[in-house]
Amino acid sequence: MLSGIVLGTVFGIGCGAVSGLVPGIHANTMAGVLLSLQALLLAWFDPVFVASAMFSTLVTHTFLDCVPSTFLGIPDADTSLAVLPAHALCLEGRGEEAVRISALGSAAGVALSLPLALAFVLVLPSLQPAIDWGIGLVILAVAGYLIVVSESPGWALAVFAVSGILGLFSLGYAFLSWPAGGESGVLMPLLSGLFGVAVLLKASHGAMPAQHFPGIELPRDAIRRGSLLGSAAGALVGWLPGLSSATANALLTSVVGYDSNPREYILATSAANTVNAFLGLAAFYAVSRTRNGVMAAIGALEEMPPATAILLAGAMAAVGAYLLTLLFSRTAGRFSGLNVTSLNYGVIAFVVCLSLFLCGPFGGLVLLLATAVGYVPSLVNVRRVYCMGAIMVPVMAYSFGLA
Repeated sequence: MLSGIVLGTVFGIGCGAVSGLVPGIHANTMAGVLLSLQALLLAWFDPVFVASAMFSTLVTHTFLDCVPSTFLGIPDADTSLAVLPAHALCLEGRGEEAVRISALGSAAGVALSLPLALAFVLVLPSLQPAIDWGIGLVILAVAGYLIVVSESPGWALAVFAVSGILGLFSLGYAFLSWPAGGESGVLMPLLSGLFGVAVLLKASHGAMPAQHFPGIELPRDAIRRGSLLGSAAGALVGWLPGLSSATANALLTSVVGYDSNPREYILATSAANTVNAFLGLAAFYAVSRTRNGVMAAIGALEEMPPATAILLAGAMAAVGAYLLTLLFSRTAGRFSGLNVTSLNYGVIAFVVCLSLFLCGPFGGLVLLLATAVGYVPSLVNVRRVYCMGAIMVPVMAYSFGLA
């Protein structure tokens, strides 16, 4: 079994590197490919190899998805808000620092997720019915708080409501999109329009400043606080149904501002992203709930391996992914001197083509509408976090049985 775990981990790290570094490809996509090749893989390997590869892909993805969001400004479904401070640091010449902070946050998330998973498995299954009922109330309370403390509550509510309606429309009519993107493929044009294209259209011009790395400018207290807050948010969305790392990003803005504390916010969201993966596995084994496509793929295997084997694979994958993330952070220097305007337009063209490829004309429509909505916060001087209504409103509707 140990050889299957090790080989599956190495294979999964490779798959996770592809999904993390190539925008538009998610770990769920790679897990689906592995599941379709199950019969072929089982002819050579045991089931623990396949399961280890799937979970290692997910863990590696949570480490490396910060690279394209930092250097190119393209948000992944799990890094929608984190792309704002990370790409801003890159435009200040601190891209490598942003990626290294993200890697540090993910590593802290791995260390904290293992005891959290054990505690959740022992305590929460008996409380699951009450927890399921209260999800919408928690999200509603957080959204209400964020709107009330806004500089302009009226505009904040308007942006939140309109983006929420757009989210309901996009997810409700996702069946109109092409199957290439999978069931949740519409999230790519939705979040890319709100947090990618809309931001790049307003981005600075000129040449990319020289990239340098003098060190991580983050006090130890901020590292501890960000790690704990991010892990708590990741544990929450990892266990509760209907939530995702994008929801954790929005929750964290109520305690860590991405504009006032960008480095701590990057660290916290990265920790949340990785903890979400591990707690999703715990929820799968404890209460048989699938929180993402990777868990669904593992559940579809002909033989379920023990949870300890998959957790071991995830821990080993985290070590490899951390080293890979540090390696790719050094590519920041290649962006020095690039024309920012040309780079932004090139990224926008890539996002448009990718949206059309994954979701067809419907994806193009969603991207256009999301870009228009995402452009509003900069015009009325409210934070872009209120665009997270596109995720939070559908989650509330699902929790209250309205969708």
